[in-house]
Amino acid sequence: QVQLVESGGGLVQPGGSLRLSCAASGSSFSINAMVWYRQAPGKQRELVARITSGGGSTYYADSVKGRFTISRDNSKNTVYLQMNNLKPEDTGLYYCNRGLLPWWSWGQGTQVTVSS
Repeated sequence: QVQLVESGGGLVQPGGSLRLSCAASGSSFSINAMVWYRQAPGKQRELVARITSGGGSTYYADSVKGRFTISRDNSKNTVYLQMNNLKPEDTGLYYCNRGLLPWWSWGQGTQVTVSS
């Protein structure tokens, strides 16, 4: 079973930047599309960004388009989310998982708080 470990979150002021990482164990990372999700308090988990297995195609939610960039390094079994021009509404717990069901076991997530 693949294990996921997210990191890189923190407290940042509006307009700031963060780079999230998600490290996956196991050998199946490179053949799977990967997705970043986020969940704000009291809200459902939402898809933020998706990247194909080879990294050649990406998708972004309208709310983050132009501000966030998803990338991956298959040699390191890691997917990244570069977040620029952060807004208070980006606050939430960020998770990664593969891009199809059944999901791998969820990691603990990494908290992003955007506040002045």
